[in-house]
Amino acid sequence: MVKQMQIVVTGASGFIAKNVRKFLSDNNVKLISISRKDFKKFPNETKIITKKYDEKNIVTKIKNSNALIHLIGIGKQNIDIDYNLIHIELTKKIINLCKKSKIKKIIYTSGLGVSKNTTLGYFISKYNAEKQIINSKLDYTIFRPSYVVGKNDHFTKYLKKQIMKGQIEIPGSGNYSLQPIYIDDVSQIIFNSIIQNKFRNKILDLVGSQSITFEKYVKEFSAGTNTKIKKINLENVYNKAISDPHSDFGVDDLNLLIGNFKGNFNKLKIFADMEFTSIQKILKSGSLF
Repeated sequence: MVKQMQIVVTGASGFIAKNVRKFLSDNNVKLISISRKDFKKFPNETKIITKKYDEKNIVTKIKNSNALIHLIGIGKQNIDIDYNLIHIELTKKIINLCKKSKIKKIIYTSGLGVSKNTTLGYFISKYNAEKQIINSKLDYTIFRPSYVVGKNDHFTKYLKKQIMKGQIEIPGSGNYSLQPIYIDDVSQIIFNSIIQNKFRNKILDLVGSQSITFEKYVKEFSAGTNTKIKKINLENVYNKAISDPHSDFGVDDLNLLIGNFKGNFNKLKIFADMEFTSIQKILKSGSLF
């Protein structure tokens, strides 16, 4: 148990943030959590609701915190909110908040597949956000997560919604692989990155030990539900993603899904020095429902 530690969490209403905040609260960490949307507080938590992350409304409240966990991000963009605005411009604000508040440590969640060679707009914005953090002279840990799964993650909610309809649609062949990691493991690793110096100025893939094809994941997730599995033409899925803002998949969702990005689990395991949860055991247990 850690006492007298104060951590700031941005993007506090998101799936990963909710679970990280609960984990930190359970470990007696004082929290200052910031979001554009209202959210339910945990014990030891102060919440700040702001749309613009204005310095004058935040700096004095977060001053001298031990670390800031930067979890703001979007998976789809539109004419009002785009990747550059959220991933790059807002990250600049967060870095300035850290400096003016004398917060020396920042933890950032980027994306698996981000690199200097990427051509995808989503990845380019994440890579540029990484560069800003690296060049900020703050003590940083950057995680590049694969699918982070838990009871209410976006992917799980999509599958449960499809099961309610009696049929899960698989874009294309379904043979592309995922390397999912369980949310409880993610919360523990992020906590470790705050309290352990070995994470300082490191970039780590945040991935599980097992790769699994999308089709196999879907079948194991829906086992025992009598749900039909239907493969749908990938071109049609992309067309819908381009033309329908309410489609289940965005264009970049599909790019990430079929990209077959592989992460370095062995490196993560060395740093984390912990037992990881088996995703297949989680699927078989039905605990994601």
